[in-house]
Amino acid sequence: MKCIIIDDEPLAQQIIEDYITNIPFLTLEKKCNSVFEALEVLQRTQIDLIFLDIHLPNVNGVEFISSLDNKPMFIFTTAYSEYALEAFDLNAVDYLLKPIPFKRFLRAANKAYQLFSSTTNKVKKEEQVESTDLEQDFIMVKSDYKSVKIQLSQVLYIEGLKDYVKIYIQNEDKPIITLNSLKKMADSLPSSHFLRVHKSFIINTNKIKSVTKNRIIIHDRWIPVGDNYKSDFQSSVINRFTL
Repeated sequence: MKCIIIDDEPLAQQIIEDYITNIPFLTLEKKCNSVFEALEVLQRTQIDLIFLDIHLPNVNGVEFISSLDNKPMFIFTTAYSEYALEAFDLNAVDYLLKPIPFKRFLRAANKAYQLFSSTTNKVKKEEQVESTDLEQDFIMVKSDYKSVKIQLSQVLYIEGLKDYVKIYIQNEDKPIITLNSLKKMADSLPSSHFLRVHKSFIINTNKIKSVTKNRIIIHDRWIPVGDNYKSDFQSSVINRFTL
């Protein structure tokens, strides 16, 4: 994927360039100090992905993206969280807050690559989605010496308790308790609806009743958002909920 960087801070440019260099499916075409430099590149080269700051000289990043008729995919890289809602209204691939860890940058790049691949191989993507849907309608867990089938659409949230997890089900008085780790449980669930928001909690984002900056309400239960999970929570949920 051909990409450009738009940022007027040399250090920020260098960090993102180093990250791009370490991702094999990304090719950096140009580092731009302003949107005007970027426009020149876009006019002569097919760019697949833009990494851009929001606070830029003359025209900010949000205004620049809004002005484009044919938008490449774009990821905001900024120190300011208050523009996130506008970013996702513009269909940003992701919204990364500086300082950006490489692991978080890689996750955003992978998301962009998946979108890019889907446009070039639409039939294959549809088959993958259909297969995933069929496989992930439910999970089977062991509880009370028997295997229990759980419809994922009915799961409210999951709480980790050392070597066990408690799965809270809609319209059920008691949770299902099973011997498992929260990490393994998170890996087995579809990321489109399930998100780990704390070292002890996974939520079904479809069941969120309301959110604040650091807490979520699901079925009248307050669930905390851990510091290490705030960025992912903001990126995954802010386009559907007002924080």
